[in-house]
Amino acid sequence: MEDPTRTVSETTVAAYTEALASERPTPGGGSATAVAATLATSLTAMVVRLSLDRPKYEQHAELLAEALAASDAARHHFLRLAEDDTVAYDGYREARALPHDSDQEQSTRAAATRAAARAAASVPLTVVQECHRQVDLIERLAGRTNAFVASDLDVAVLLLEGAARGAAANVMVNLPAIEDEGFADSVIAELDQRLRQIQSATARTRERIGRGGQRRPERG
Repeated sequence: MEDPTRTVSETTVAAYTEALASERPTPGGGSATAVAATLATSLTAMVVRLSLDRPKYEQHAELLAEALAASDAARHHFLRLAEDDTVAYDGYREARALPHDSDQEQSTRAAATRAAARAAASVPLTVVQECHRQVDLIERLAGRTNAFVASDLDVAVLLLEGAARGAAANVMVNLPAIEDEGFADSVIAELDQRLRQIQSATARTRERIGRGGQRRPERG
């Protein structure tokens, strides 16, 4: 098996999934959600590329160009987040492993744990935020891309919804260790709002794709 500590972008799918299935705690669920989102953005980029420069979809050229740039950028961002999640969780484990025999050591360990937990929560929170942006983009694309690959947009939006929910679960599990009630409340409120909006946008997108046909161009 390839070294699972290598970056996700340098590892084969087979090696990554083998590392994911191993007894090692990383990579774990947080990394997996970001990888799932990477697959979704890759599918979106594919659909857009199969729609660009085709006369039938020329009326959507501006949207398609925007979507291609955004999806390719998000694809690379999600890969980095998959790597960042592993680093963040390893940092949390290292903080928890610090000595804690004396009062000073206990204080140092507690502060390090709080900081590491905040870092471990921030990465999946970013995944949720990025998934939300991509779901909104796919909703705009639905009915404005190559009809022969519309089902791939359906798969992409479902992957993004699942990735967002999984990432949100990873945020929630880290919040208690941060020991900041105000921060936790604000994050929980944001997650609740974003997940509801993602669910609604996903449902609208899937209904639009299922209906078939072409939509009018977006208004400027």
